Amino acid sequence: MTDTRRGQVAGLPDFGRCAVMGVVNVTPDSFSDGGLWFDSAAAIKHGIDLVATGADIVDVGGESTRPGAPRVDEDEELRRVLPVVRGLAAEGVLVSVDTMRAAVAEQAVAVGARLVNDVSGGQADPGMVPAVAAAGVPFVVMHWRGQSIDMNNRAVYADTVTEVVDELRRSVDRAVAGGVDFERIIADPGLGFAKQAPHDLVLLNSLARLRAELGRPLLVA
Repeated sequence: MTDTRRGQVAGLPDFGRCAVMGVVNVTPDSFSDGGLWFDSAAAIKHGIDLVATGADIVDVGGESTRPGAPRVDEDEELRRVLPVVRGLAAEGVLVSVDTMRAAVAEQAVAVGARLVNDVSGGQADPGMVPAVAAAGVPFVVMHWRGQSIDMNNRAVYADTVTEVVDELRRSVDRAVAGGVDFERIIADPGLGFAKQAPHDLVLLNSLARLRAELGRPLLVA
């Protein structure tokens, strides 16, 4: 869900409320629904169904980021994602592309994606921030400490909220320094990414603080 109640995101509609993001995992191995929408036609239909039941944005991803997940190569990610983004955009759906790769983001935007959602916050691919800046689209910057294969080993915090805010602020600052408009940034505390359940719970209880200290609307999933 994207909280836009206390700040508009340039490049997105003014929802005037908490916007709802539906997720289409075009993967065989995502933790919640891997394999259900692996076929492009099924994925497009699912995205349209999500909008019909209230989703404002549909987030399309072709690479599982569950704990322990191996990475797929770029060609396979493109094969999974582009037909679905293109098909949903053709139906008038506001599409977000969930990717850590600049090339995937660029090509997804070219076929209709209007938002880039990078779980690494621009850290996994040095080309991501320049690509998003050049595209001029909104950018979800998530708190991230490393790839899924070993991220649970990084779930060590002395002060969860302070550390997440500080690390996420640095990612936001890097994006802005790289040319991304601050008004186009959405911050994501990264629930479940290098975090155990107690870390997630304290972050959920501190969303107002995160929103105030980061100065941007939040995506919380």
